[in-house]
Amino acid sequence: MDIDEIYYDAVDLLREMVAVPSLSRQEAGVADVVERAMRRFGLDVKRHGCNLWSIAPGFDPQKPTVLLNAHIDTVRVADGWQHQPFSPTMEGDRMYGLGTNDDGASVVSLLTAFRQLSEREQPYNLIFLASAEEEVSGKGGIESVLPMLPAISVALVGEPTGMQPAVAEKGLMVLDGVVRGVAGHAARNEGVNAIYKAVEVIDTLRTLRLPKESAMLGPVKITVTKIEAGHQHNVIPDLCTMLVDVRTTDAYTNVQTLELIRQAVPQCELTPHSTRLNPSGIDTGHPLVQRAVMLGKEPFGSPTLSDQALMPFPSLKMGPGDSARSHTADEYIELAEIREAIDTYIIMLDGLTL
Repeated sequence: MDIDEIYYDAVDLLREMVAVPSLSRQEAGVADVVERAMRRFGLDVKRHGCNLWSIAPGFDPQKPTVLLNAHIDTVRVADGWQHQPFSPTMEGDRMYGLGTNDDGASVVSLLTAFRQLSEREQPYNLIFLASAEEEVSGKGGIESVLPMLPAISVALVGEPTGMQPAVAEKGLMVLDGVVRGVAGHAARNEGVNAIYKAVEVIDTLRTLRLPKESAMLGPVKITVTKIEAGHQHNVIPDLCTMLVDVRTTDAYTNVQTLELIRQAVPQCELTPHSTRLNPSGIDTGHPLVQRAVMLGKEPFGSPTLSDQALMPFPSLKMGPGDSARSHTADEYIELAEIREAIDTYIIMLDGLTL
């Protein structure tokens, strides 16, 4: 298969994807576009909801399995666009449009690499998965598909990293905090002010450093992002609630992190929205990482969350584009970045021994 020809297939598919609005949980239209393209390329396609996948021919249960994954959904349109977000616009080598950088370029680059690698037998099984609901960590996305796939040995997750390998990624917990006091009249010296107690909690959380820190990701980051209390000027508030954003690292599981924070502020009742978005990563000695290093790539730790958080197996995040362009007005991708990604993915994966 001619690499130039399938590179142009990738660019054309990205144009088609951008032209169809694909907000999280509203991806059916773009899923149809990707499915039609995959079938046009002669791939065997399976679909669950808005998730699409293909298993390369010659699957052997005795071989390890590599998953190539990127997401087809986008965030909502930000303010300030000078270009049309749903009309792919070329200016020189640059394509503007919502989802070009995050994450359409990774989708088409990984799909192209999958097509090329599937032409010859590899020492592993290969699966390409275009998944949904990544931007909202939705349960109708990759989490719903993984039980339908063969056991995965390692995943290569396409996200805009400038084609540098992210070997660790922070997880996320959002905590509801409740601090209780005792109501009383503000004019008299009575009651226990829940706001004053909450100030102590906030100060502790602001400076809290857990004993272990990640070599790649540094300390767990804890940020109080919302606080509410009181309903009348002359009543001592007996309740203060807060919202706490916790960016977890591979030094602890989310459950372990939660317990350590609870121990630090016992006067605050902390309830997680979920503990399912765990930190993730891969050993720097893994063959996939070593292939990237041999190509001059530099492993790093990523502060942003992806579907890696829902993968119970080693995963490496690496894709075309720049994370700083994601979720911004006038999002774009350079076509040269797509071509580089395709070539790099093929070199990294061709003949890889796990």
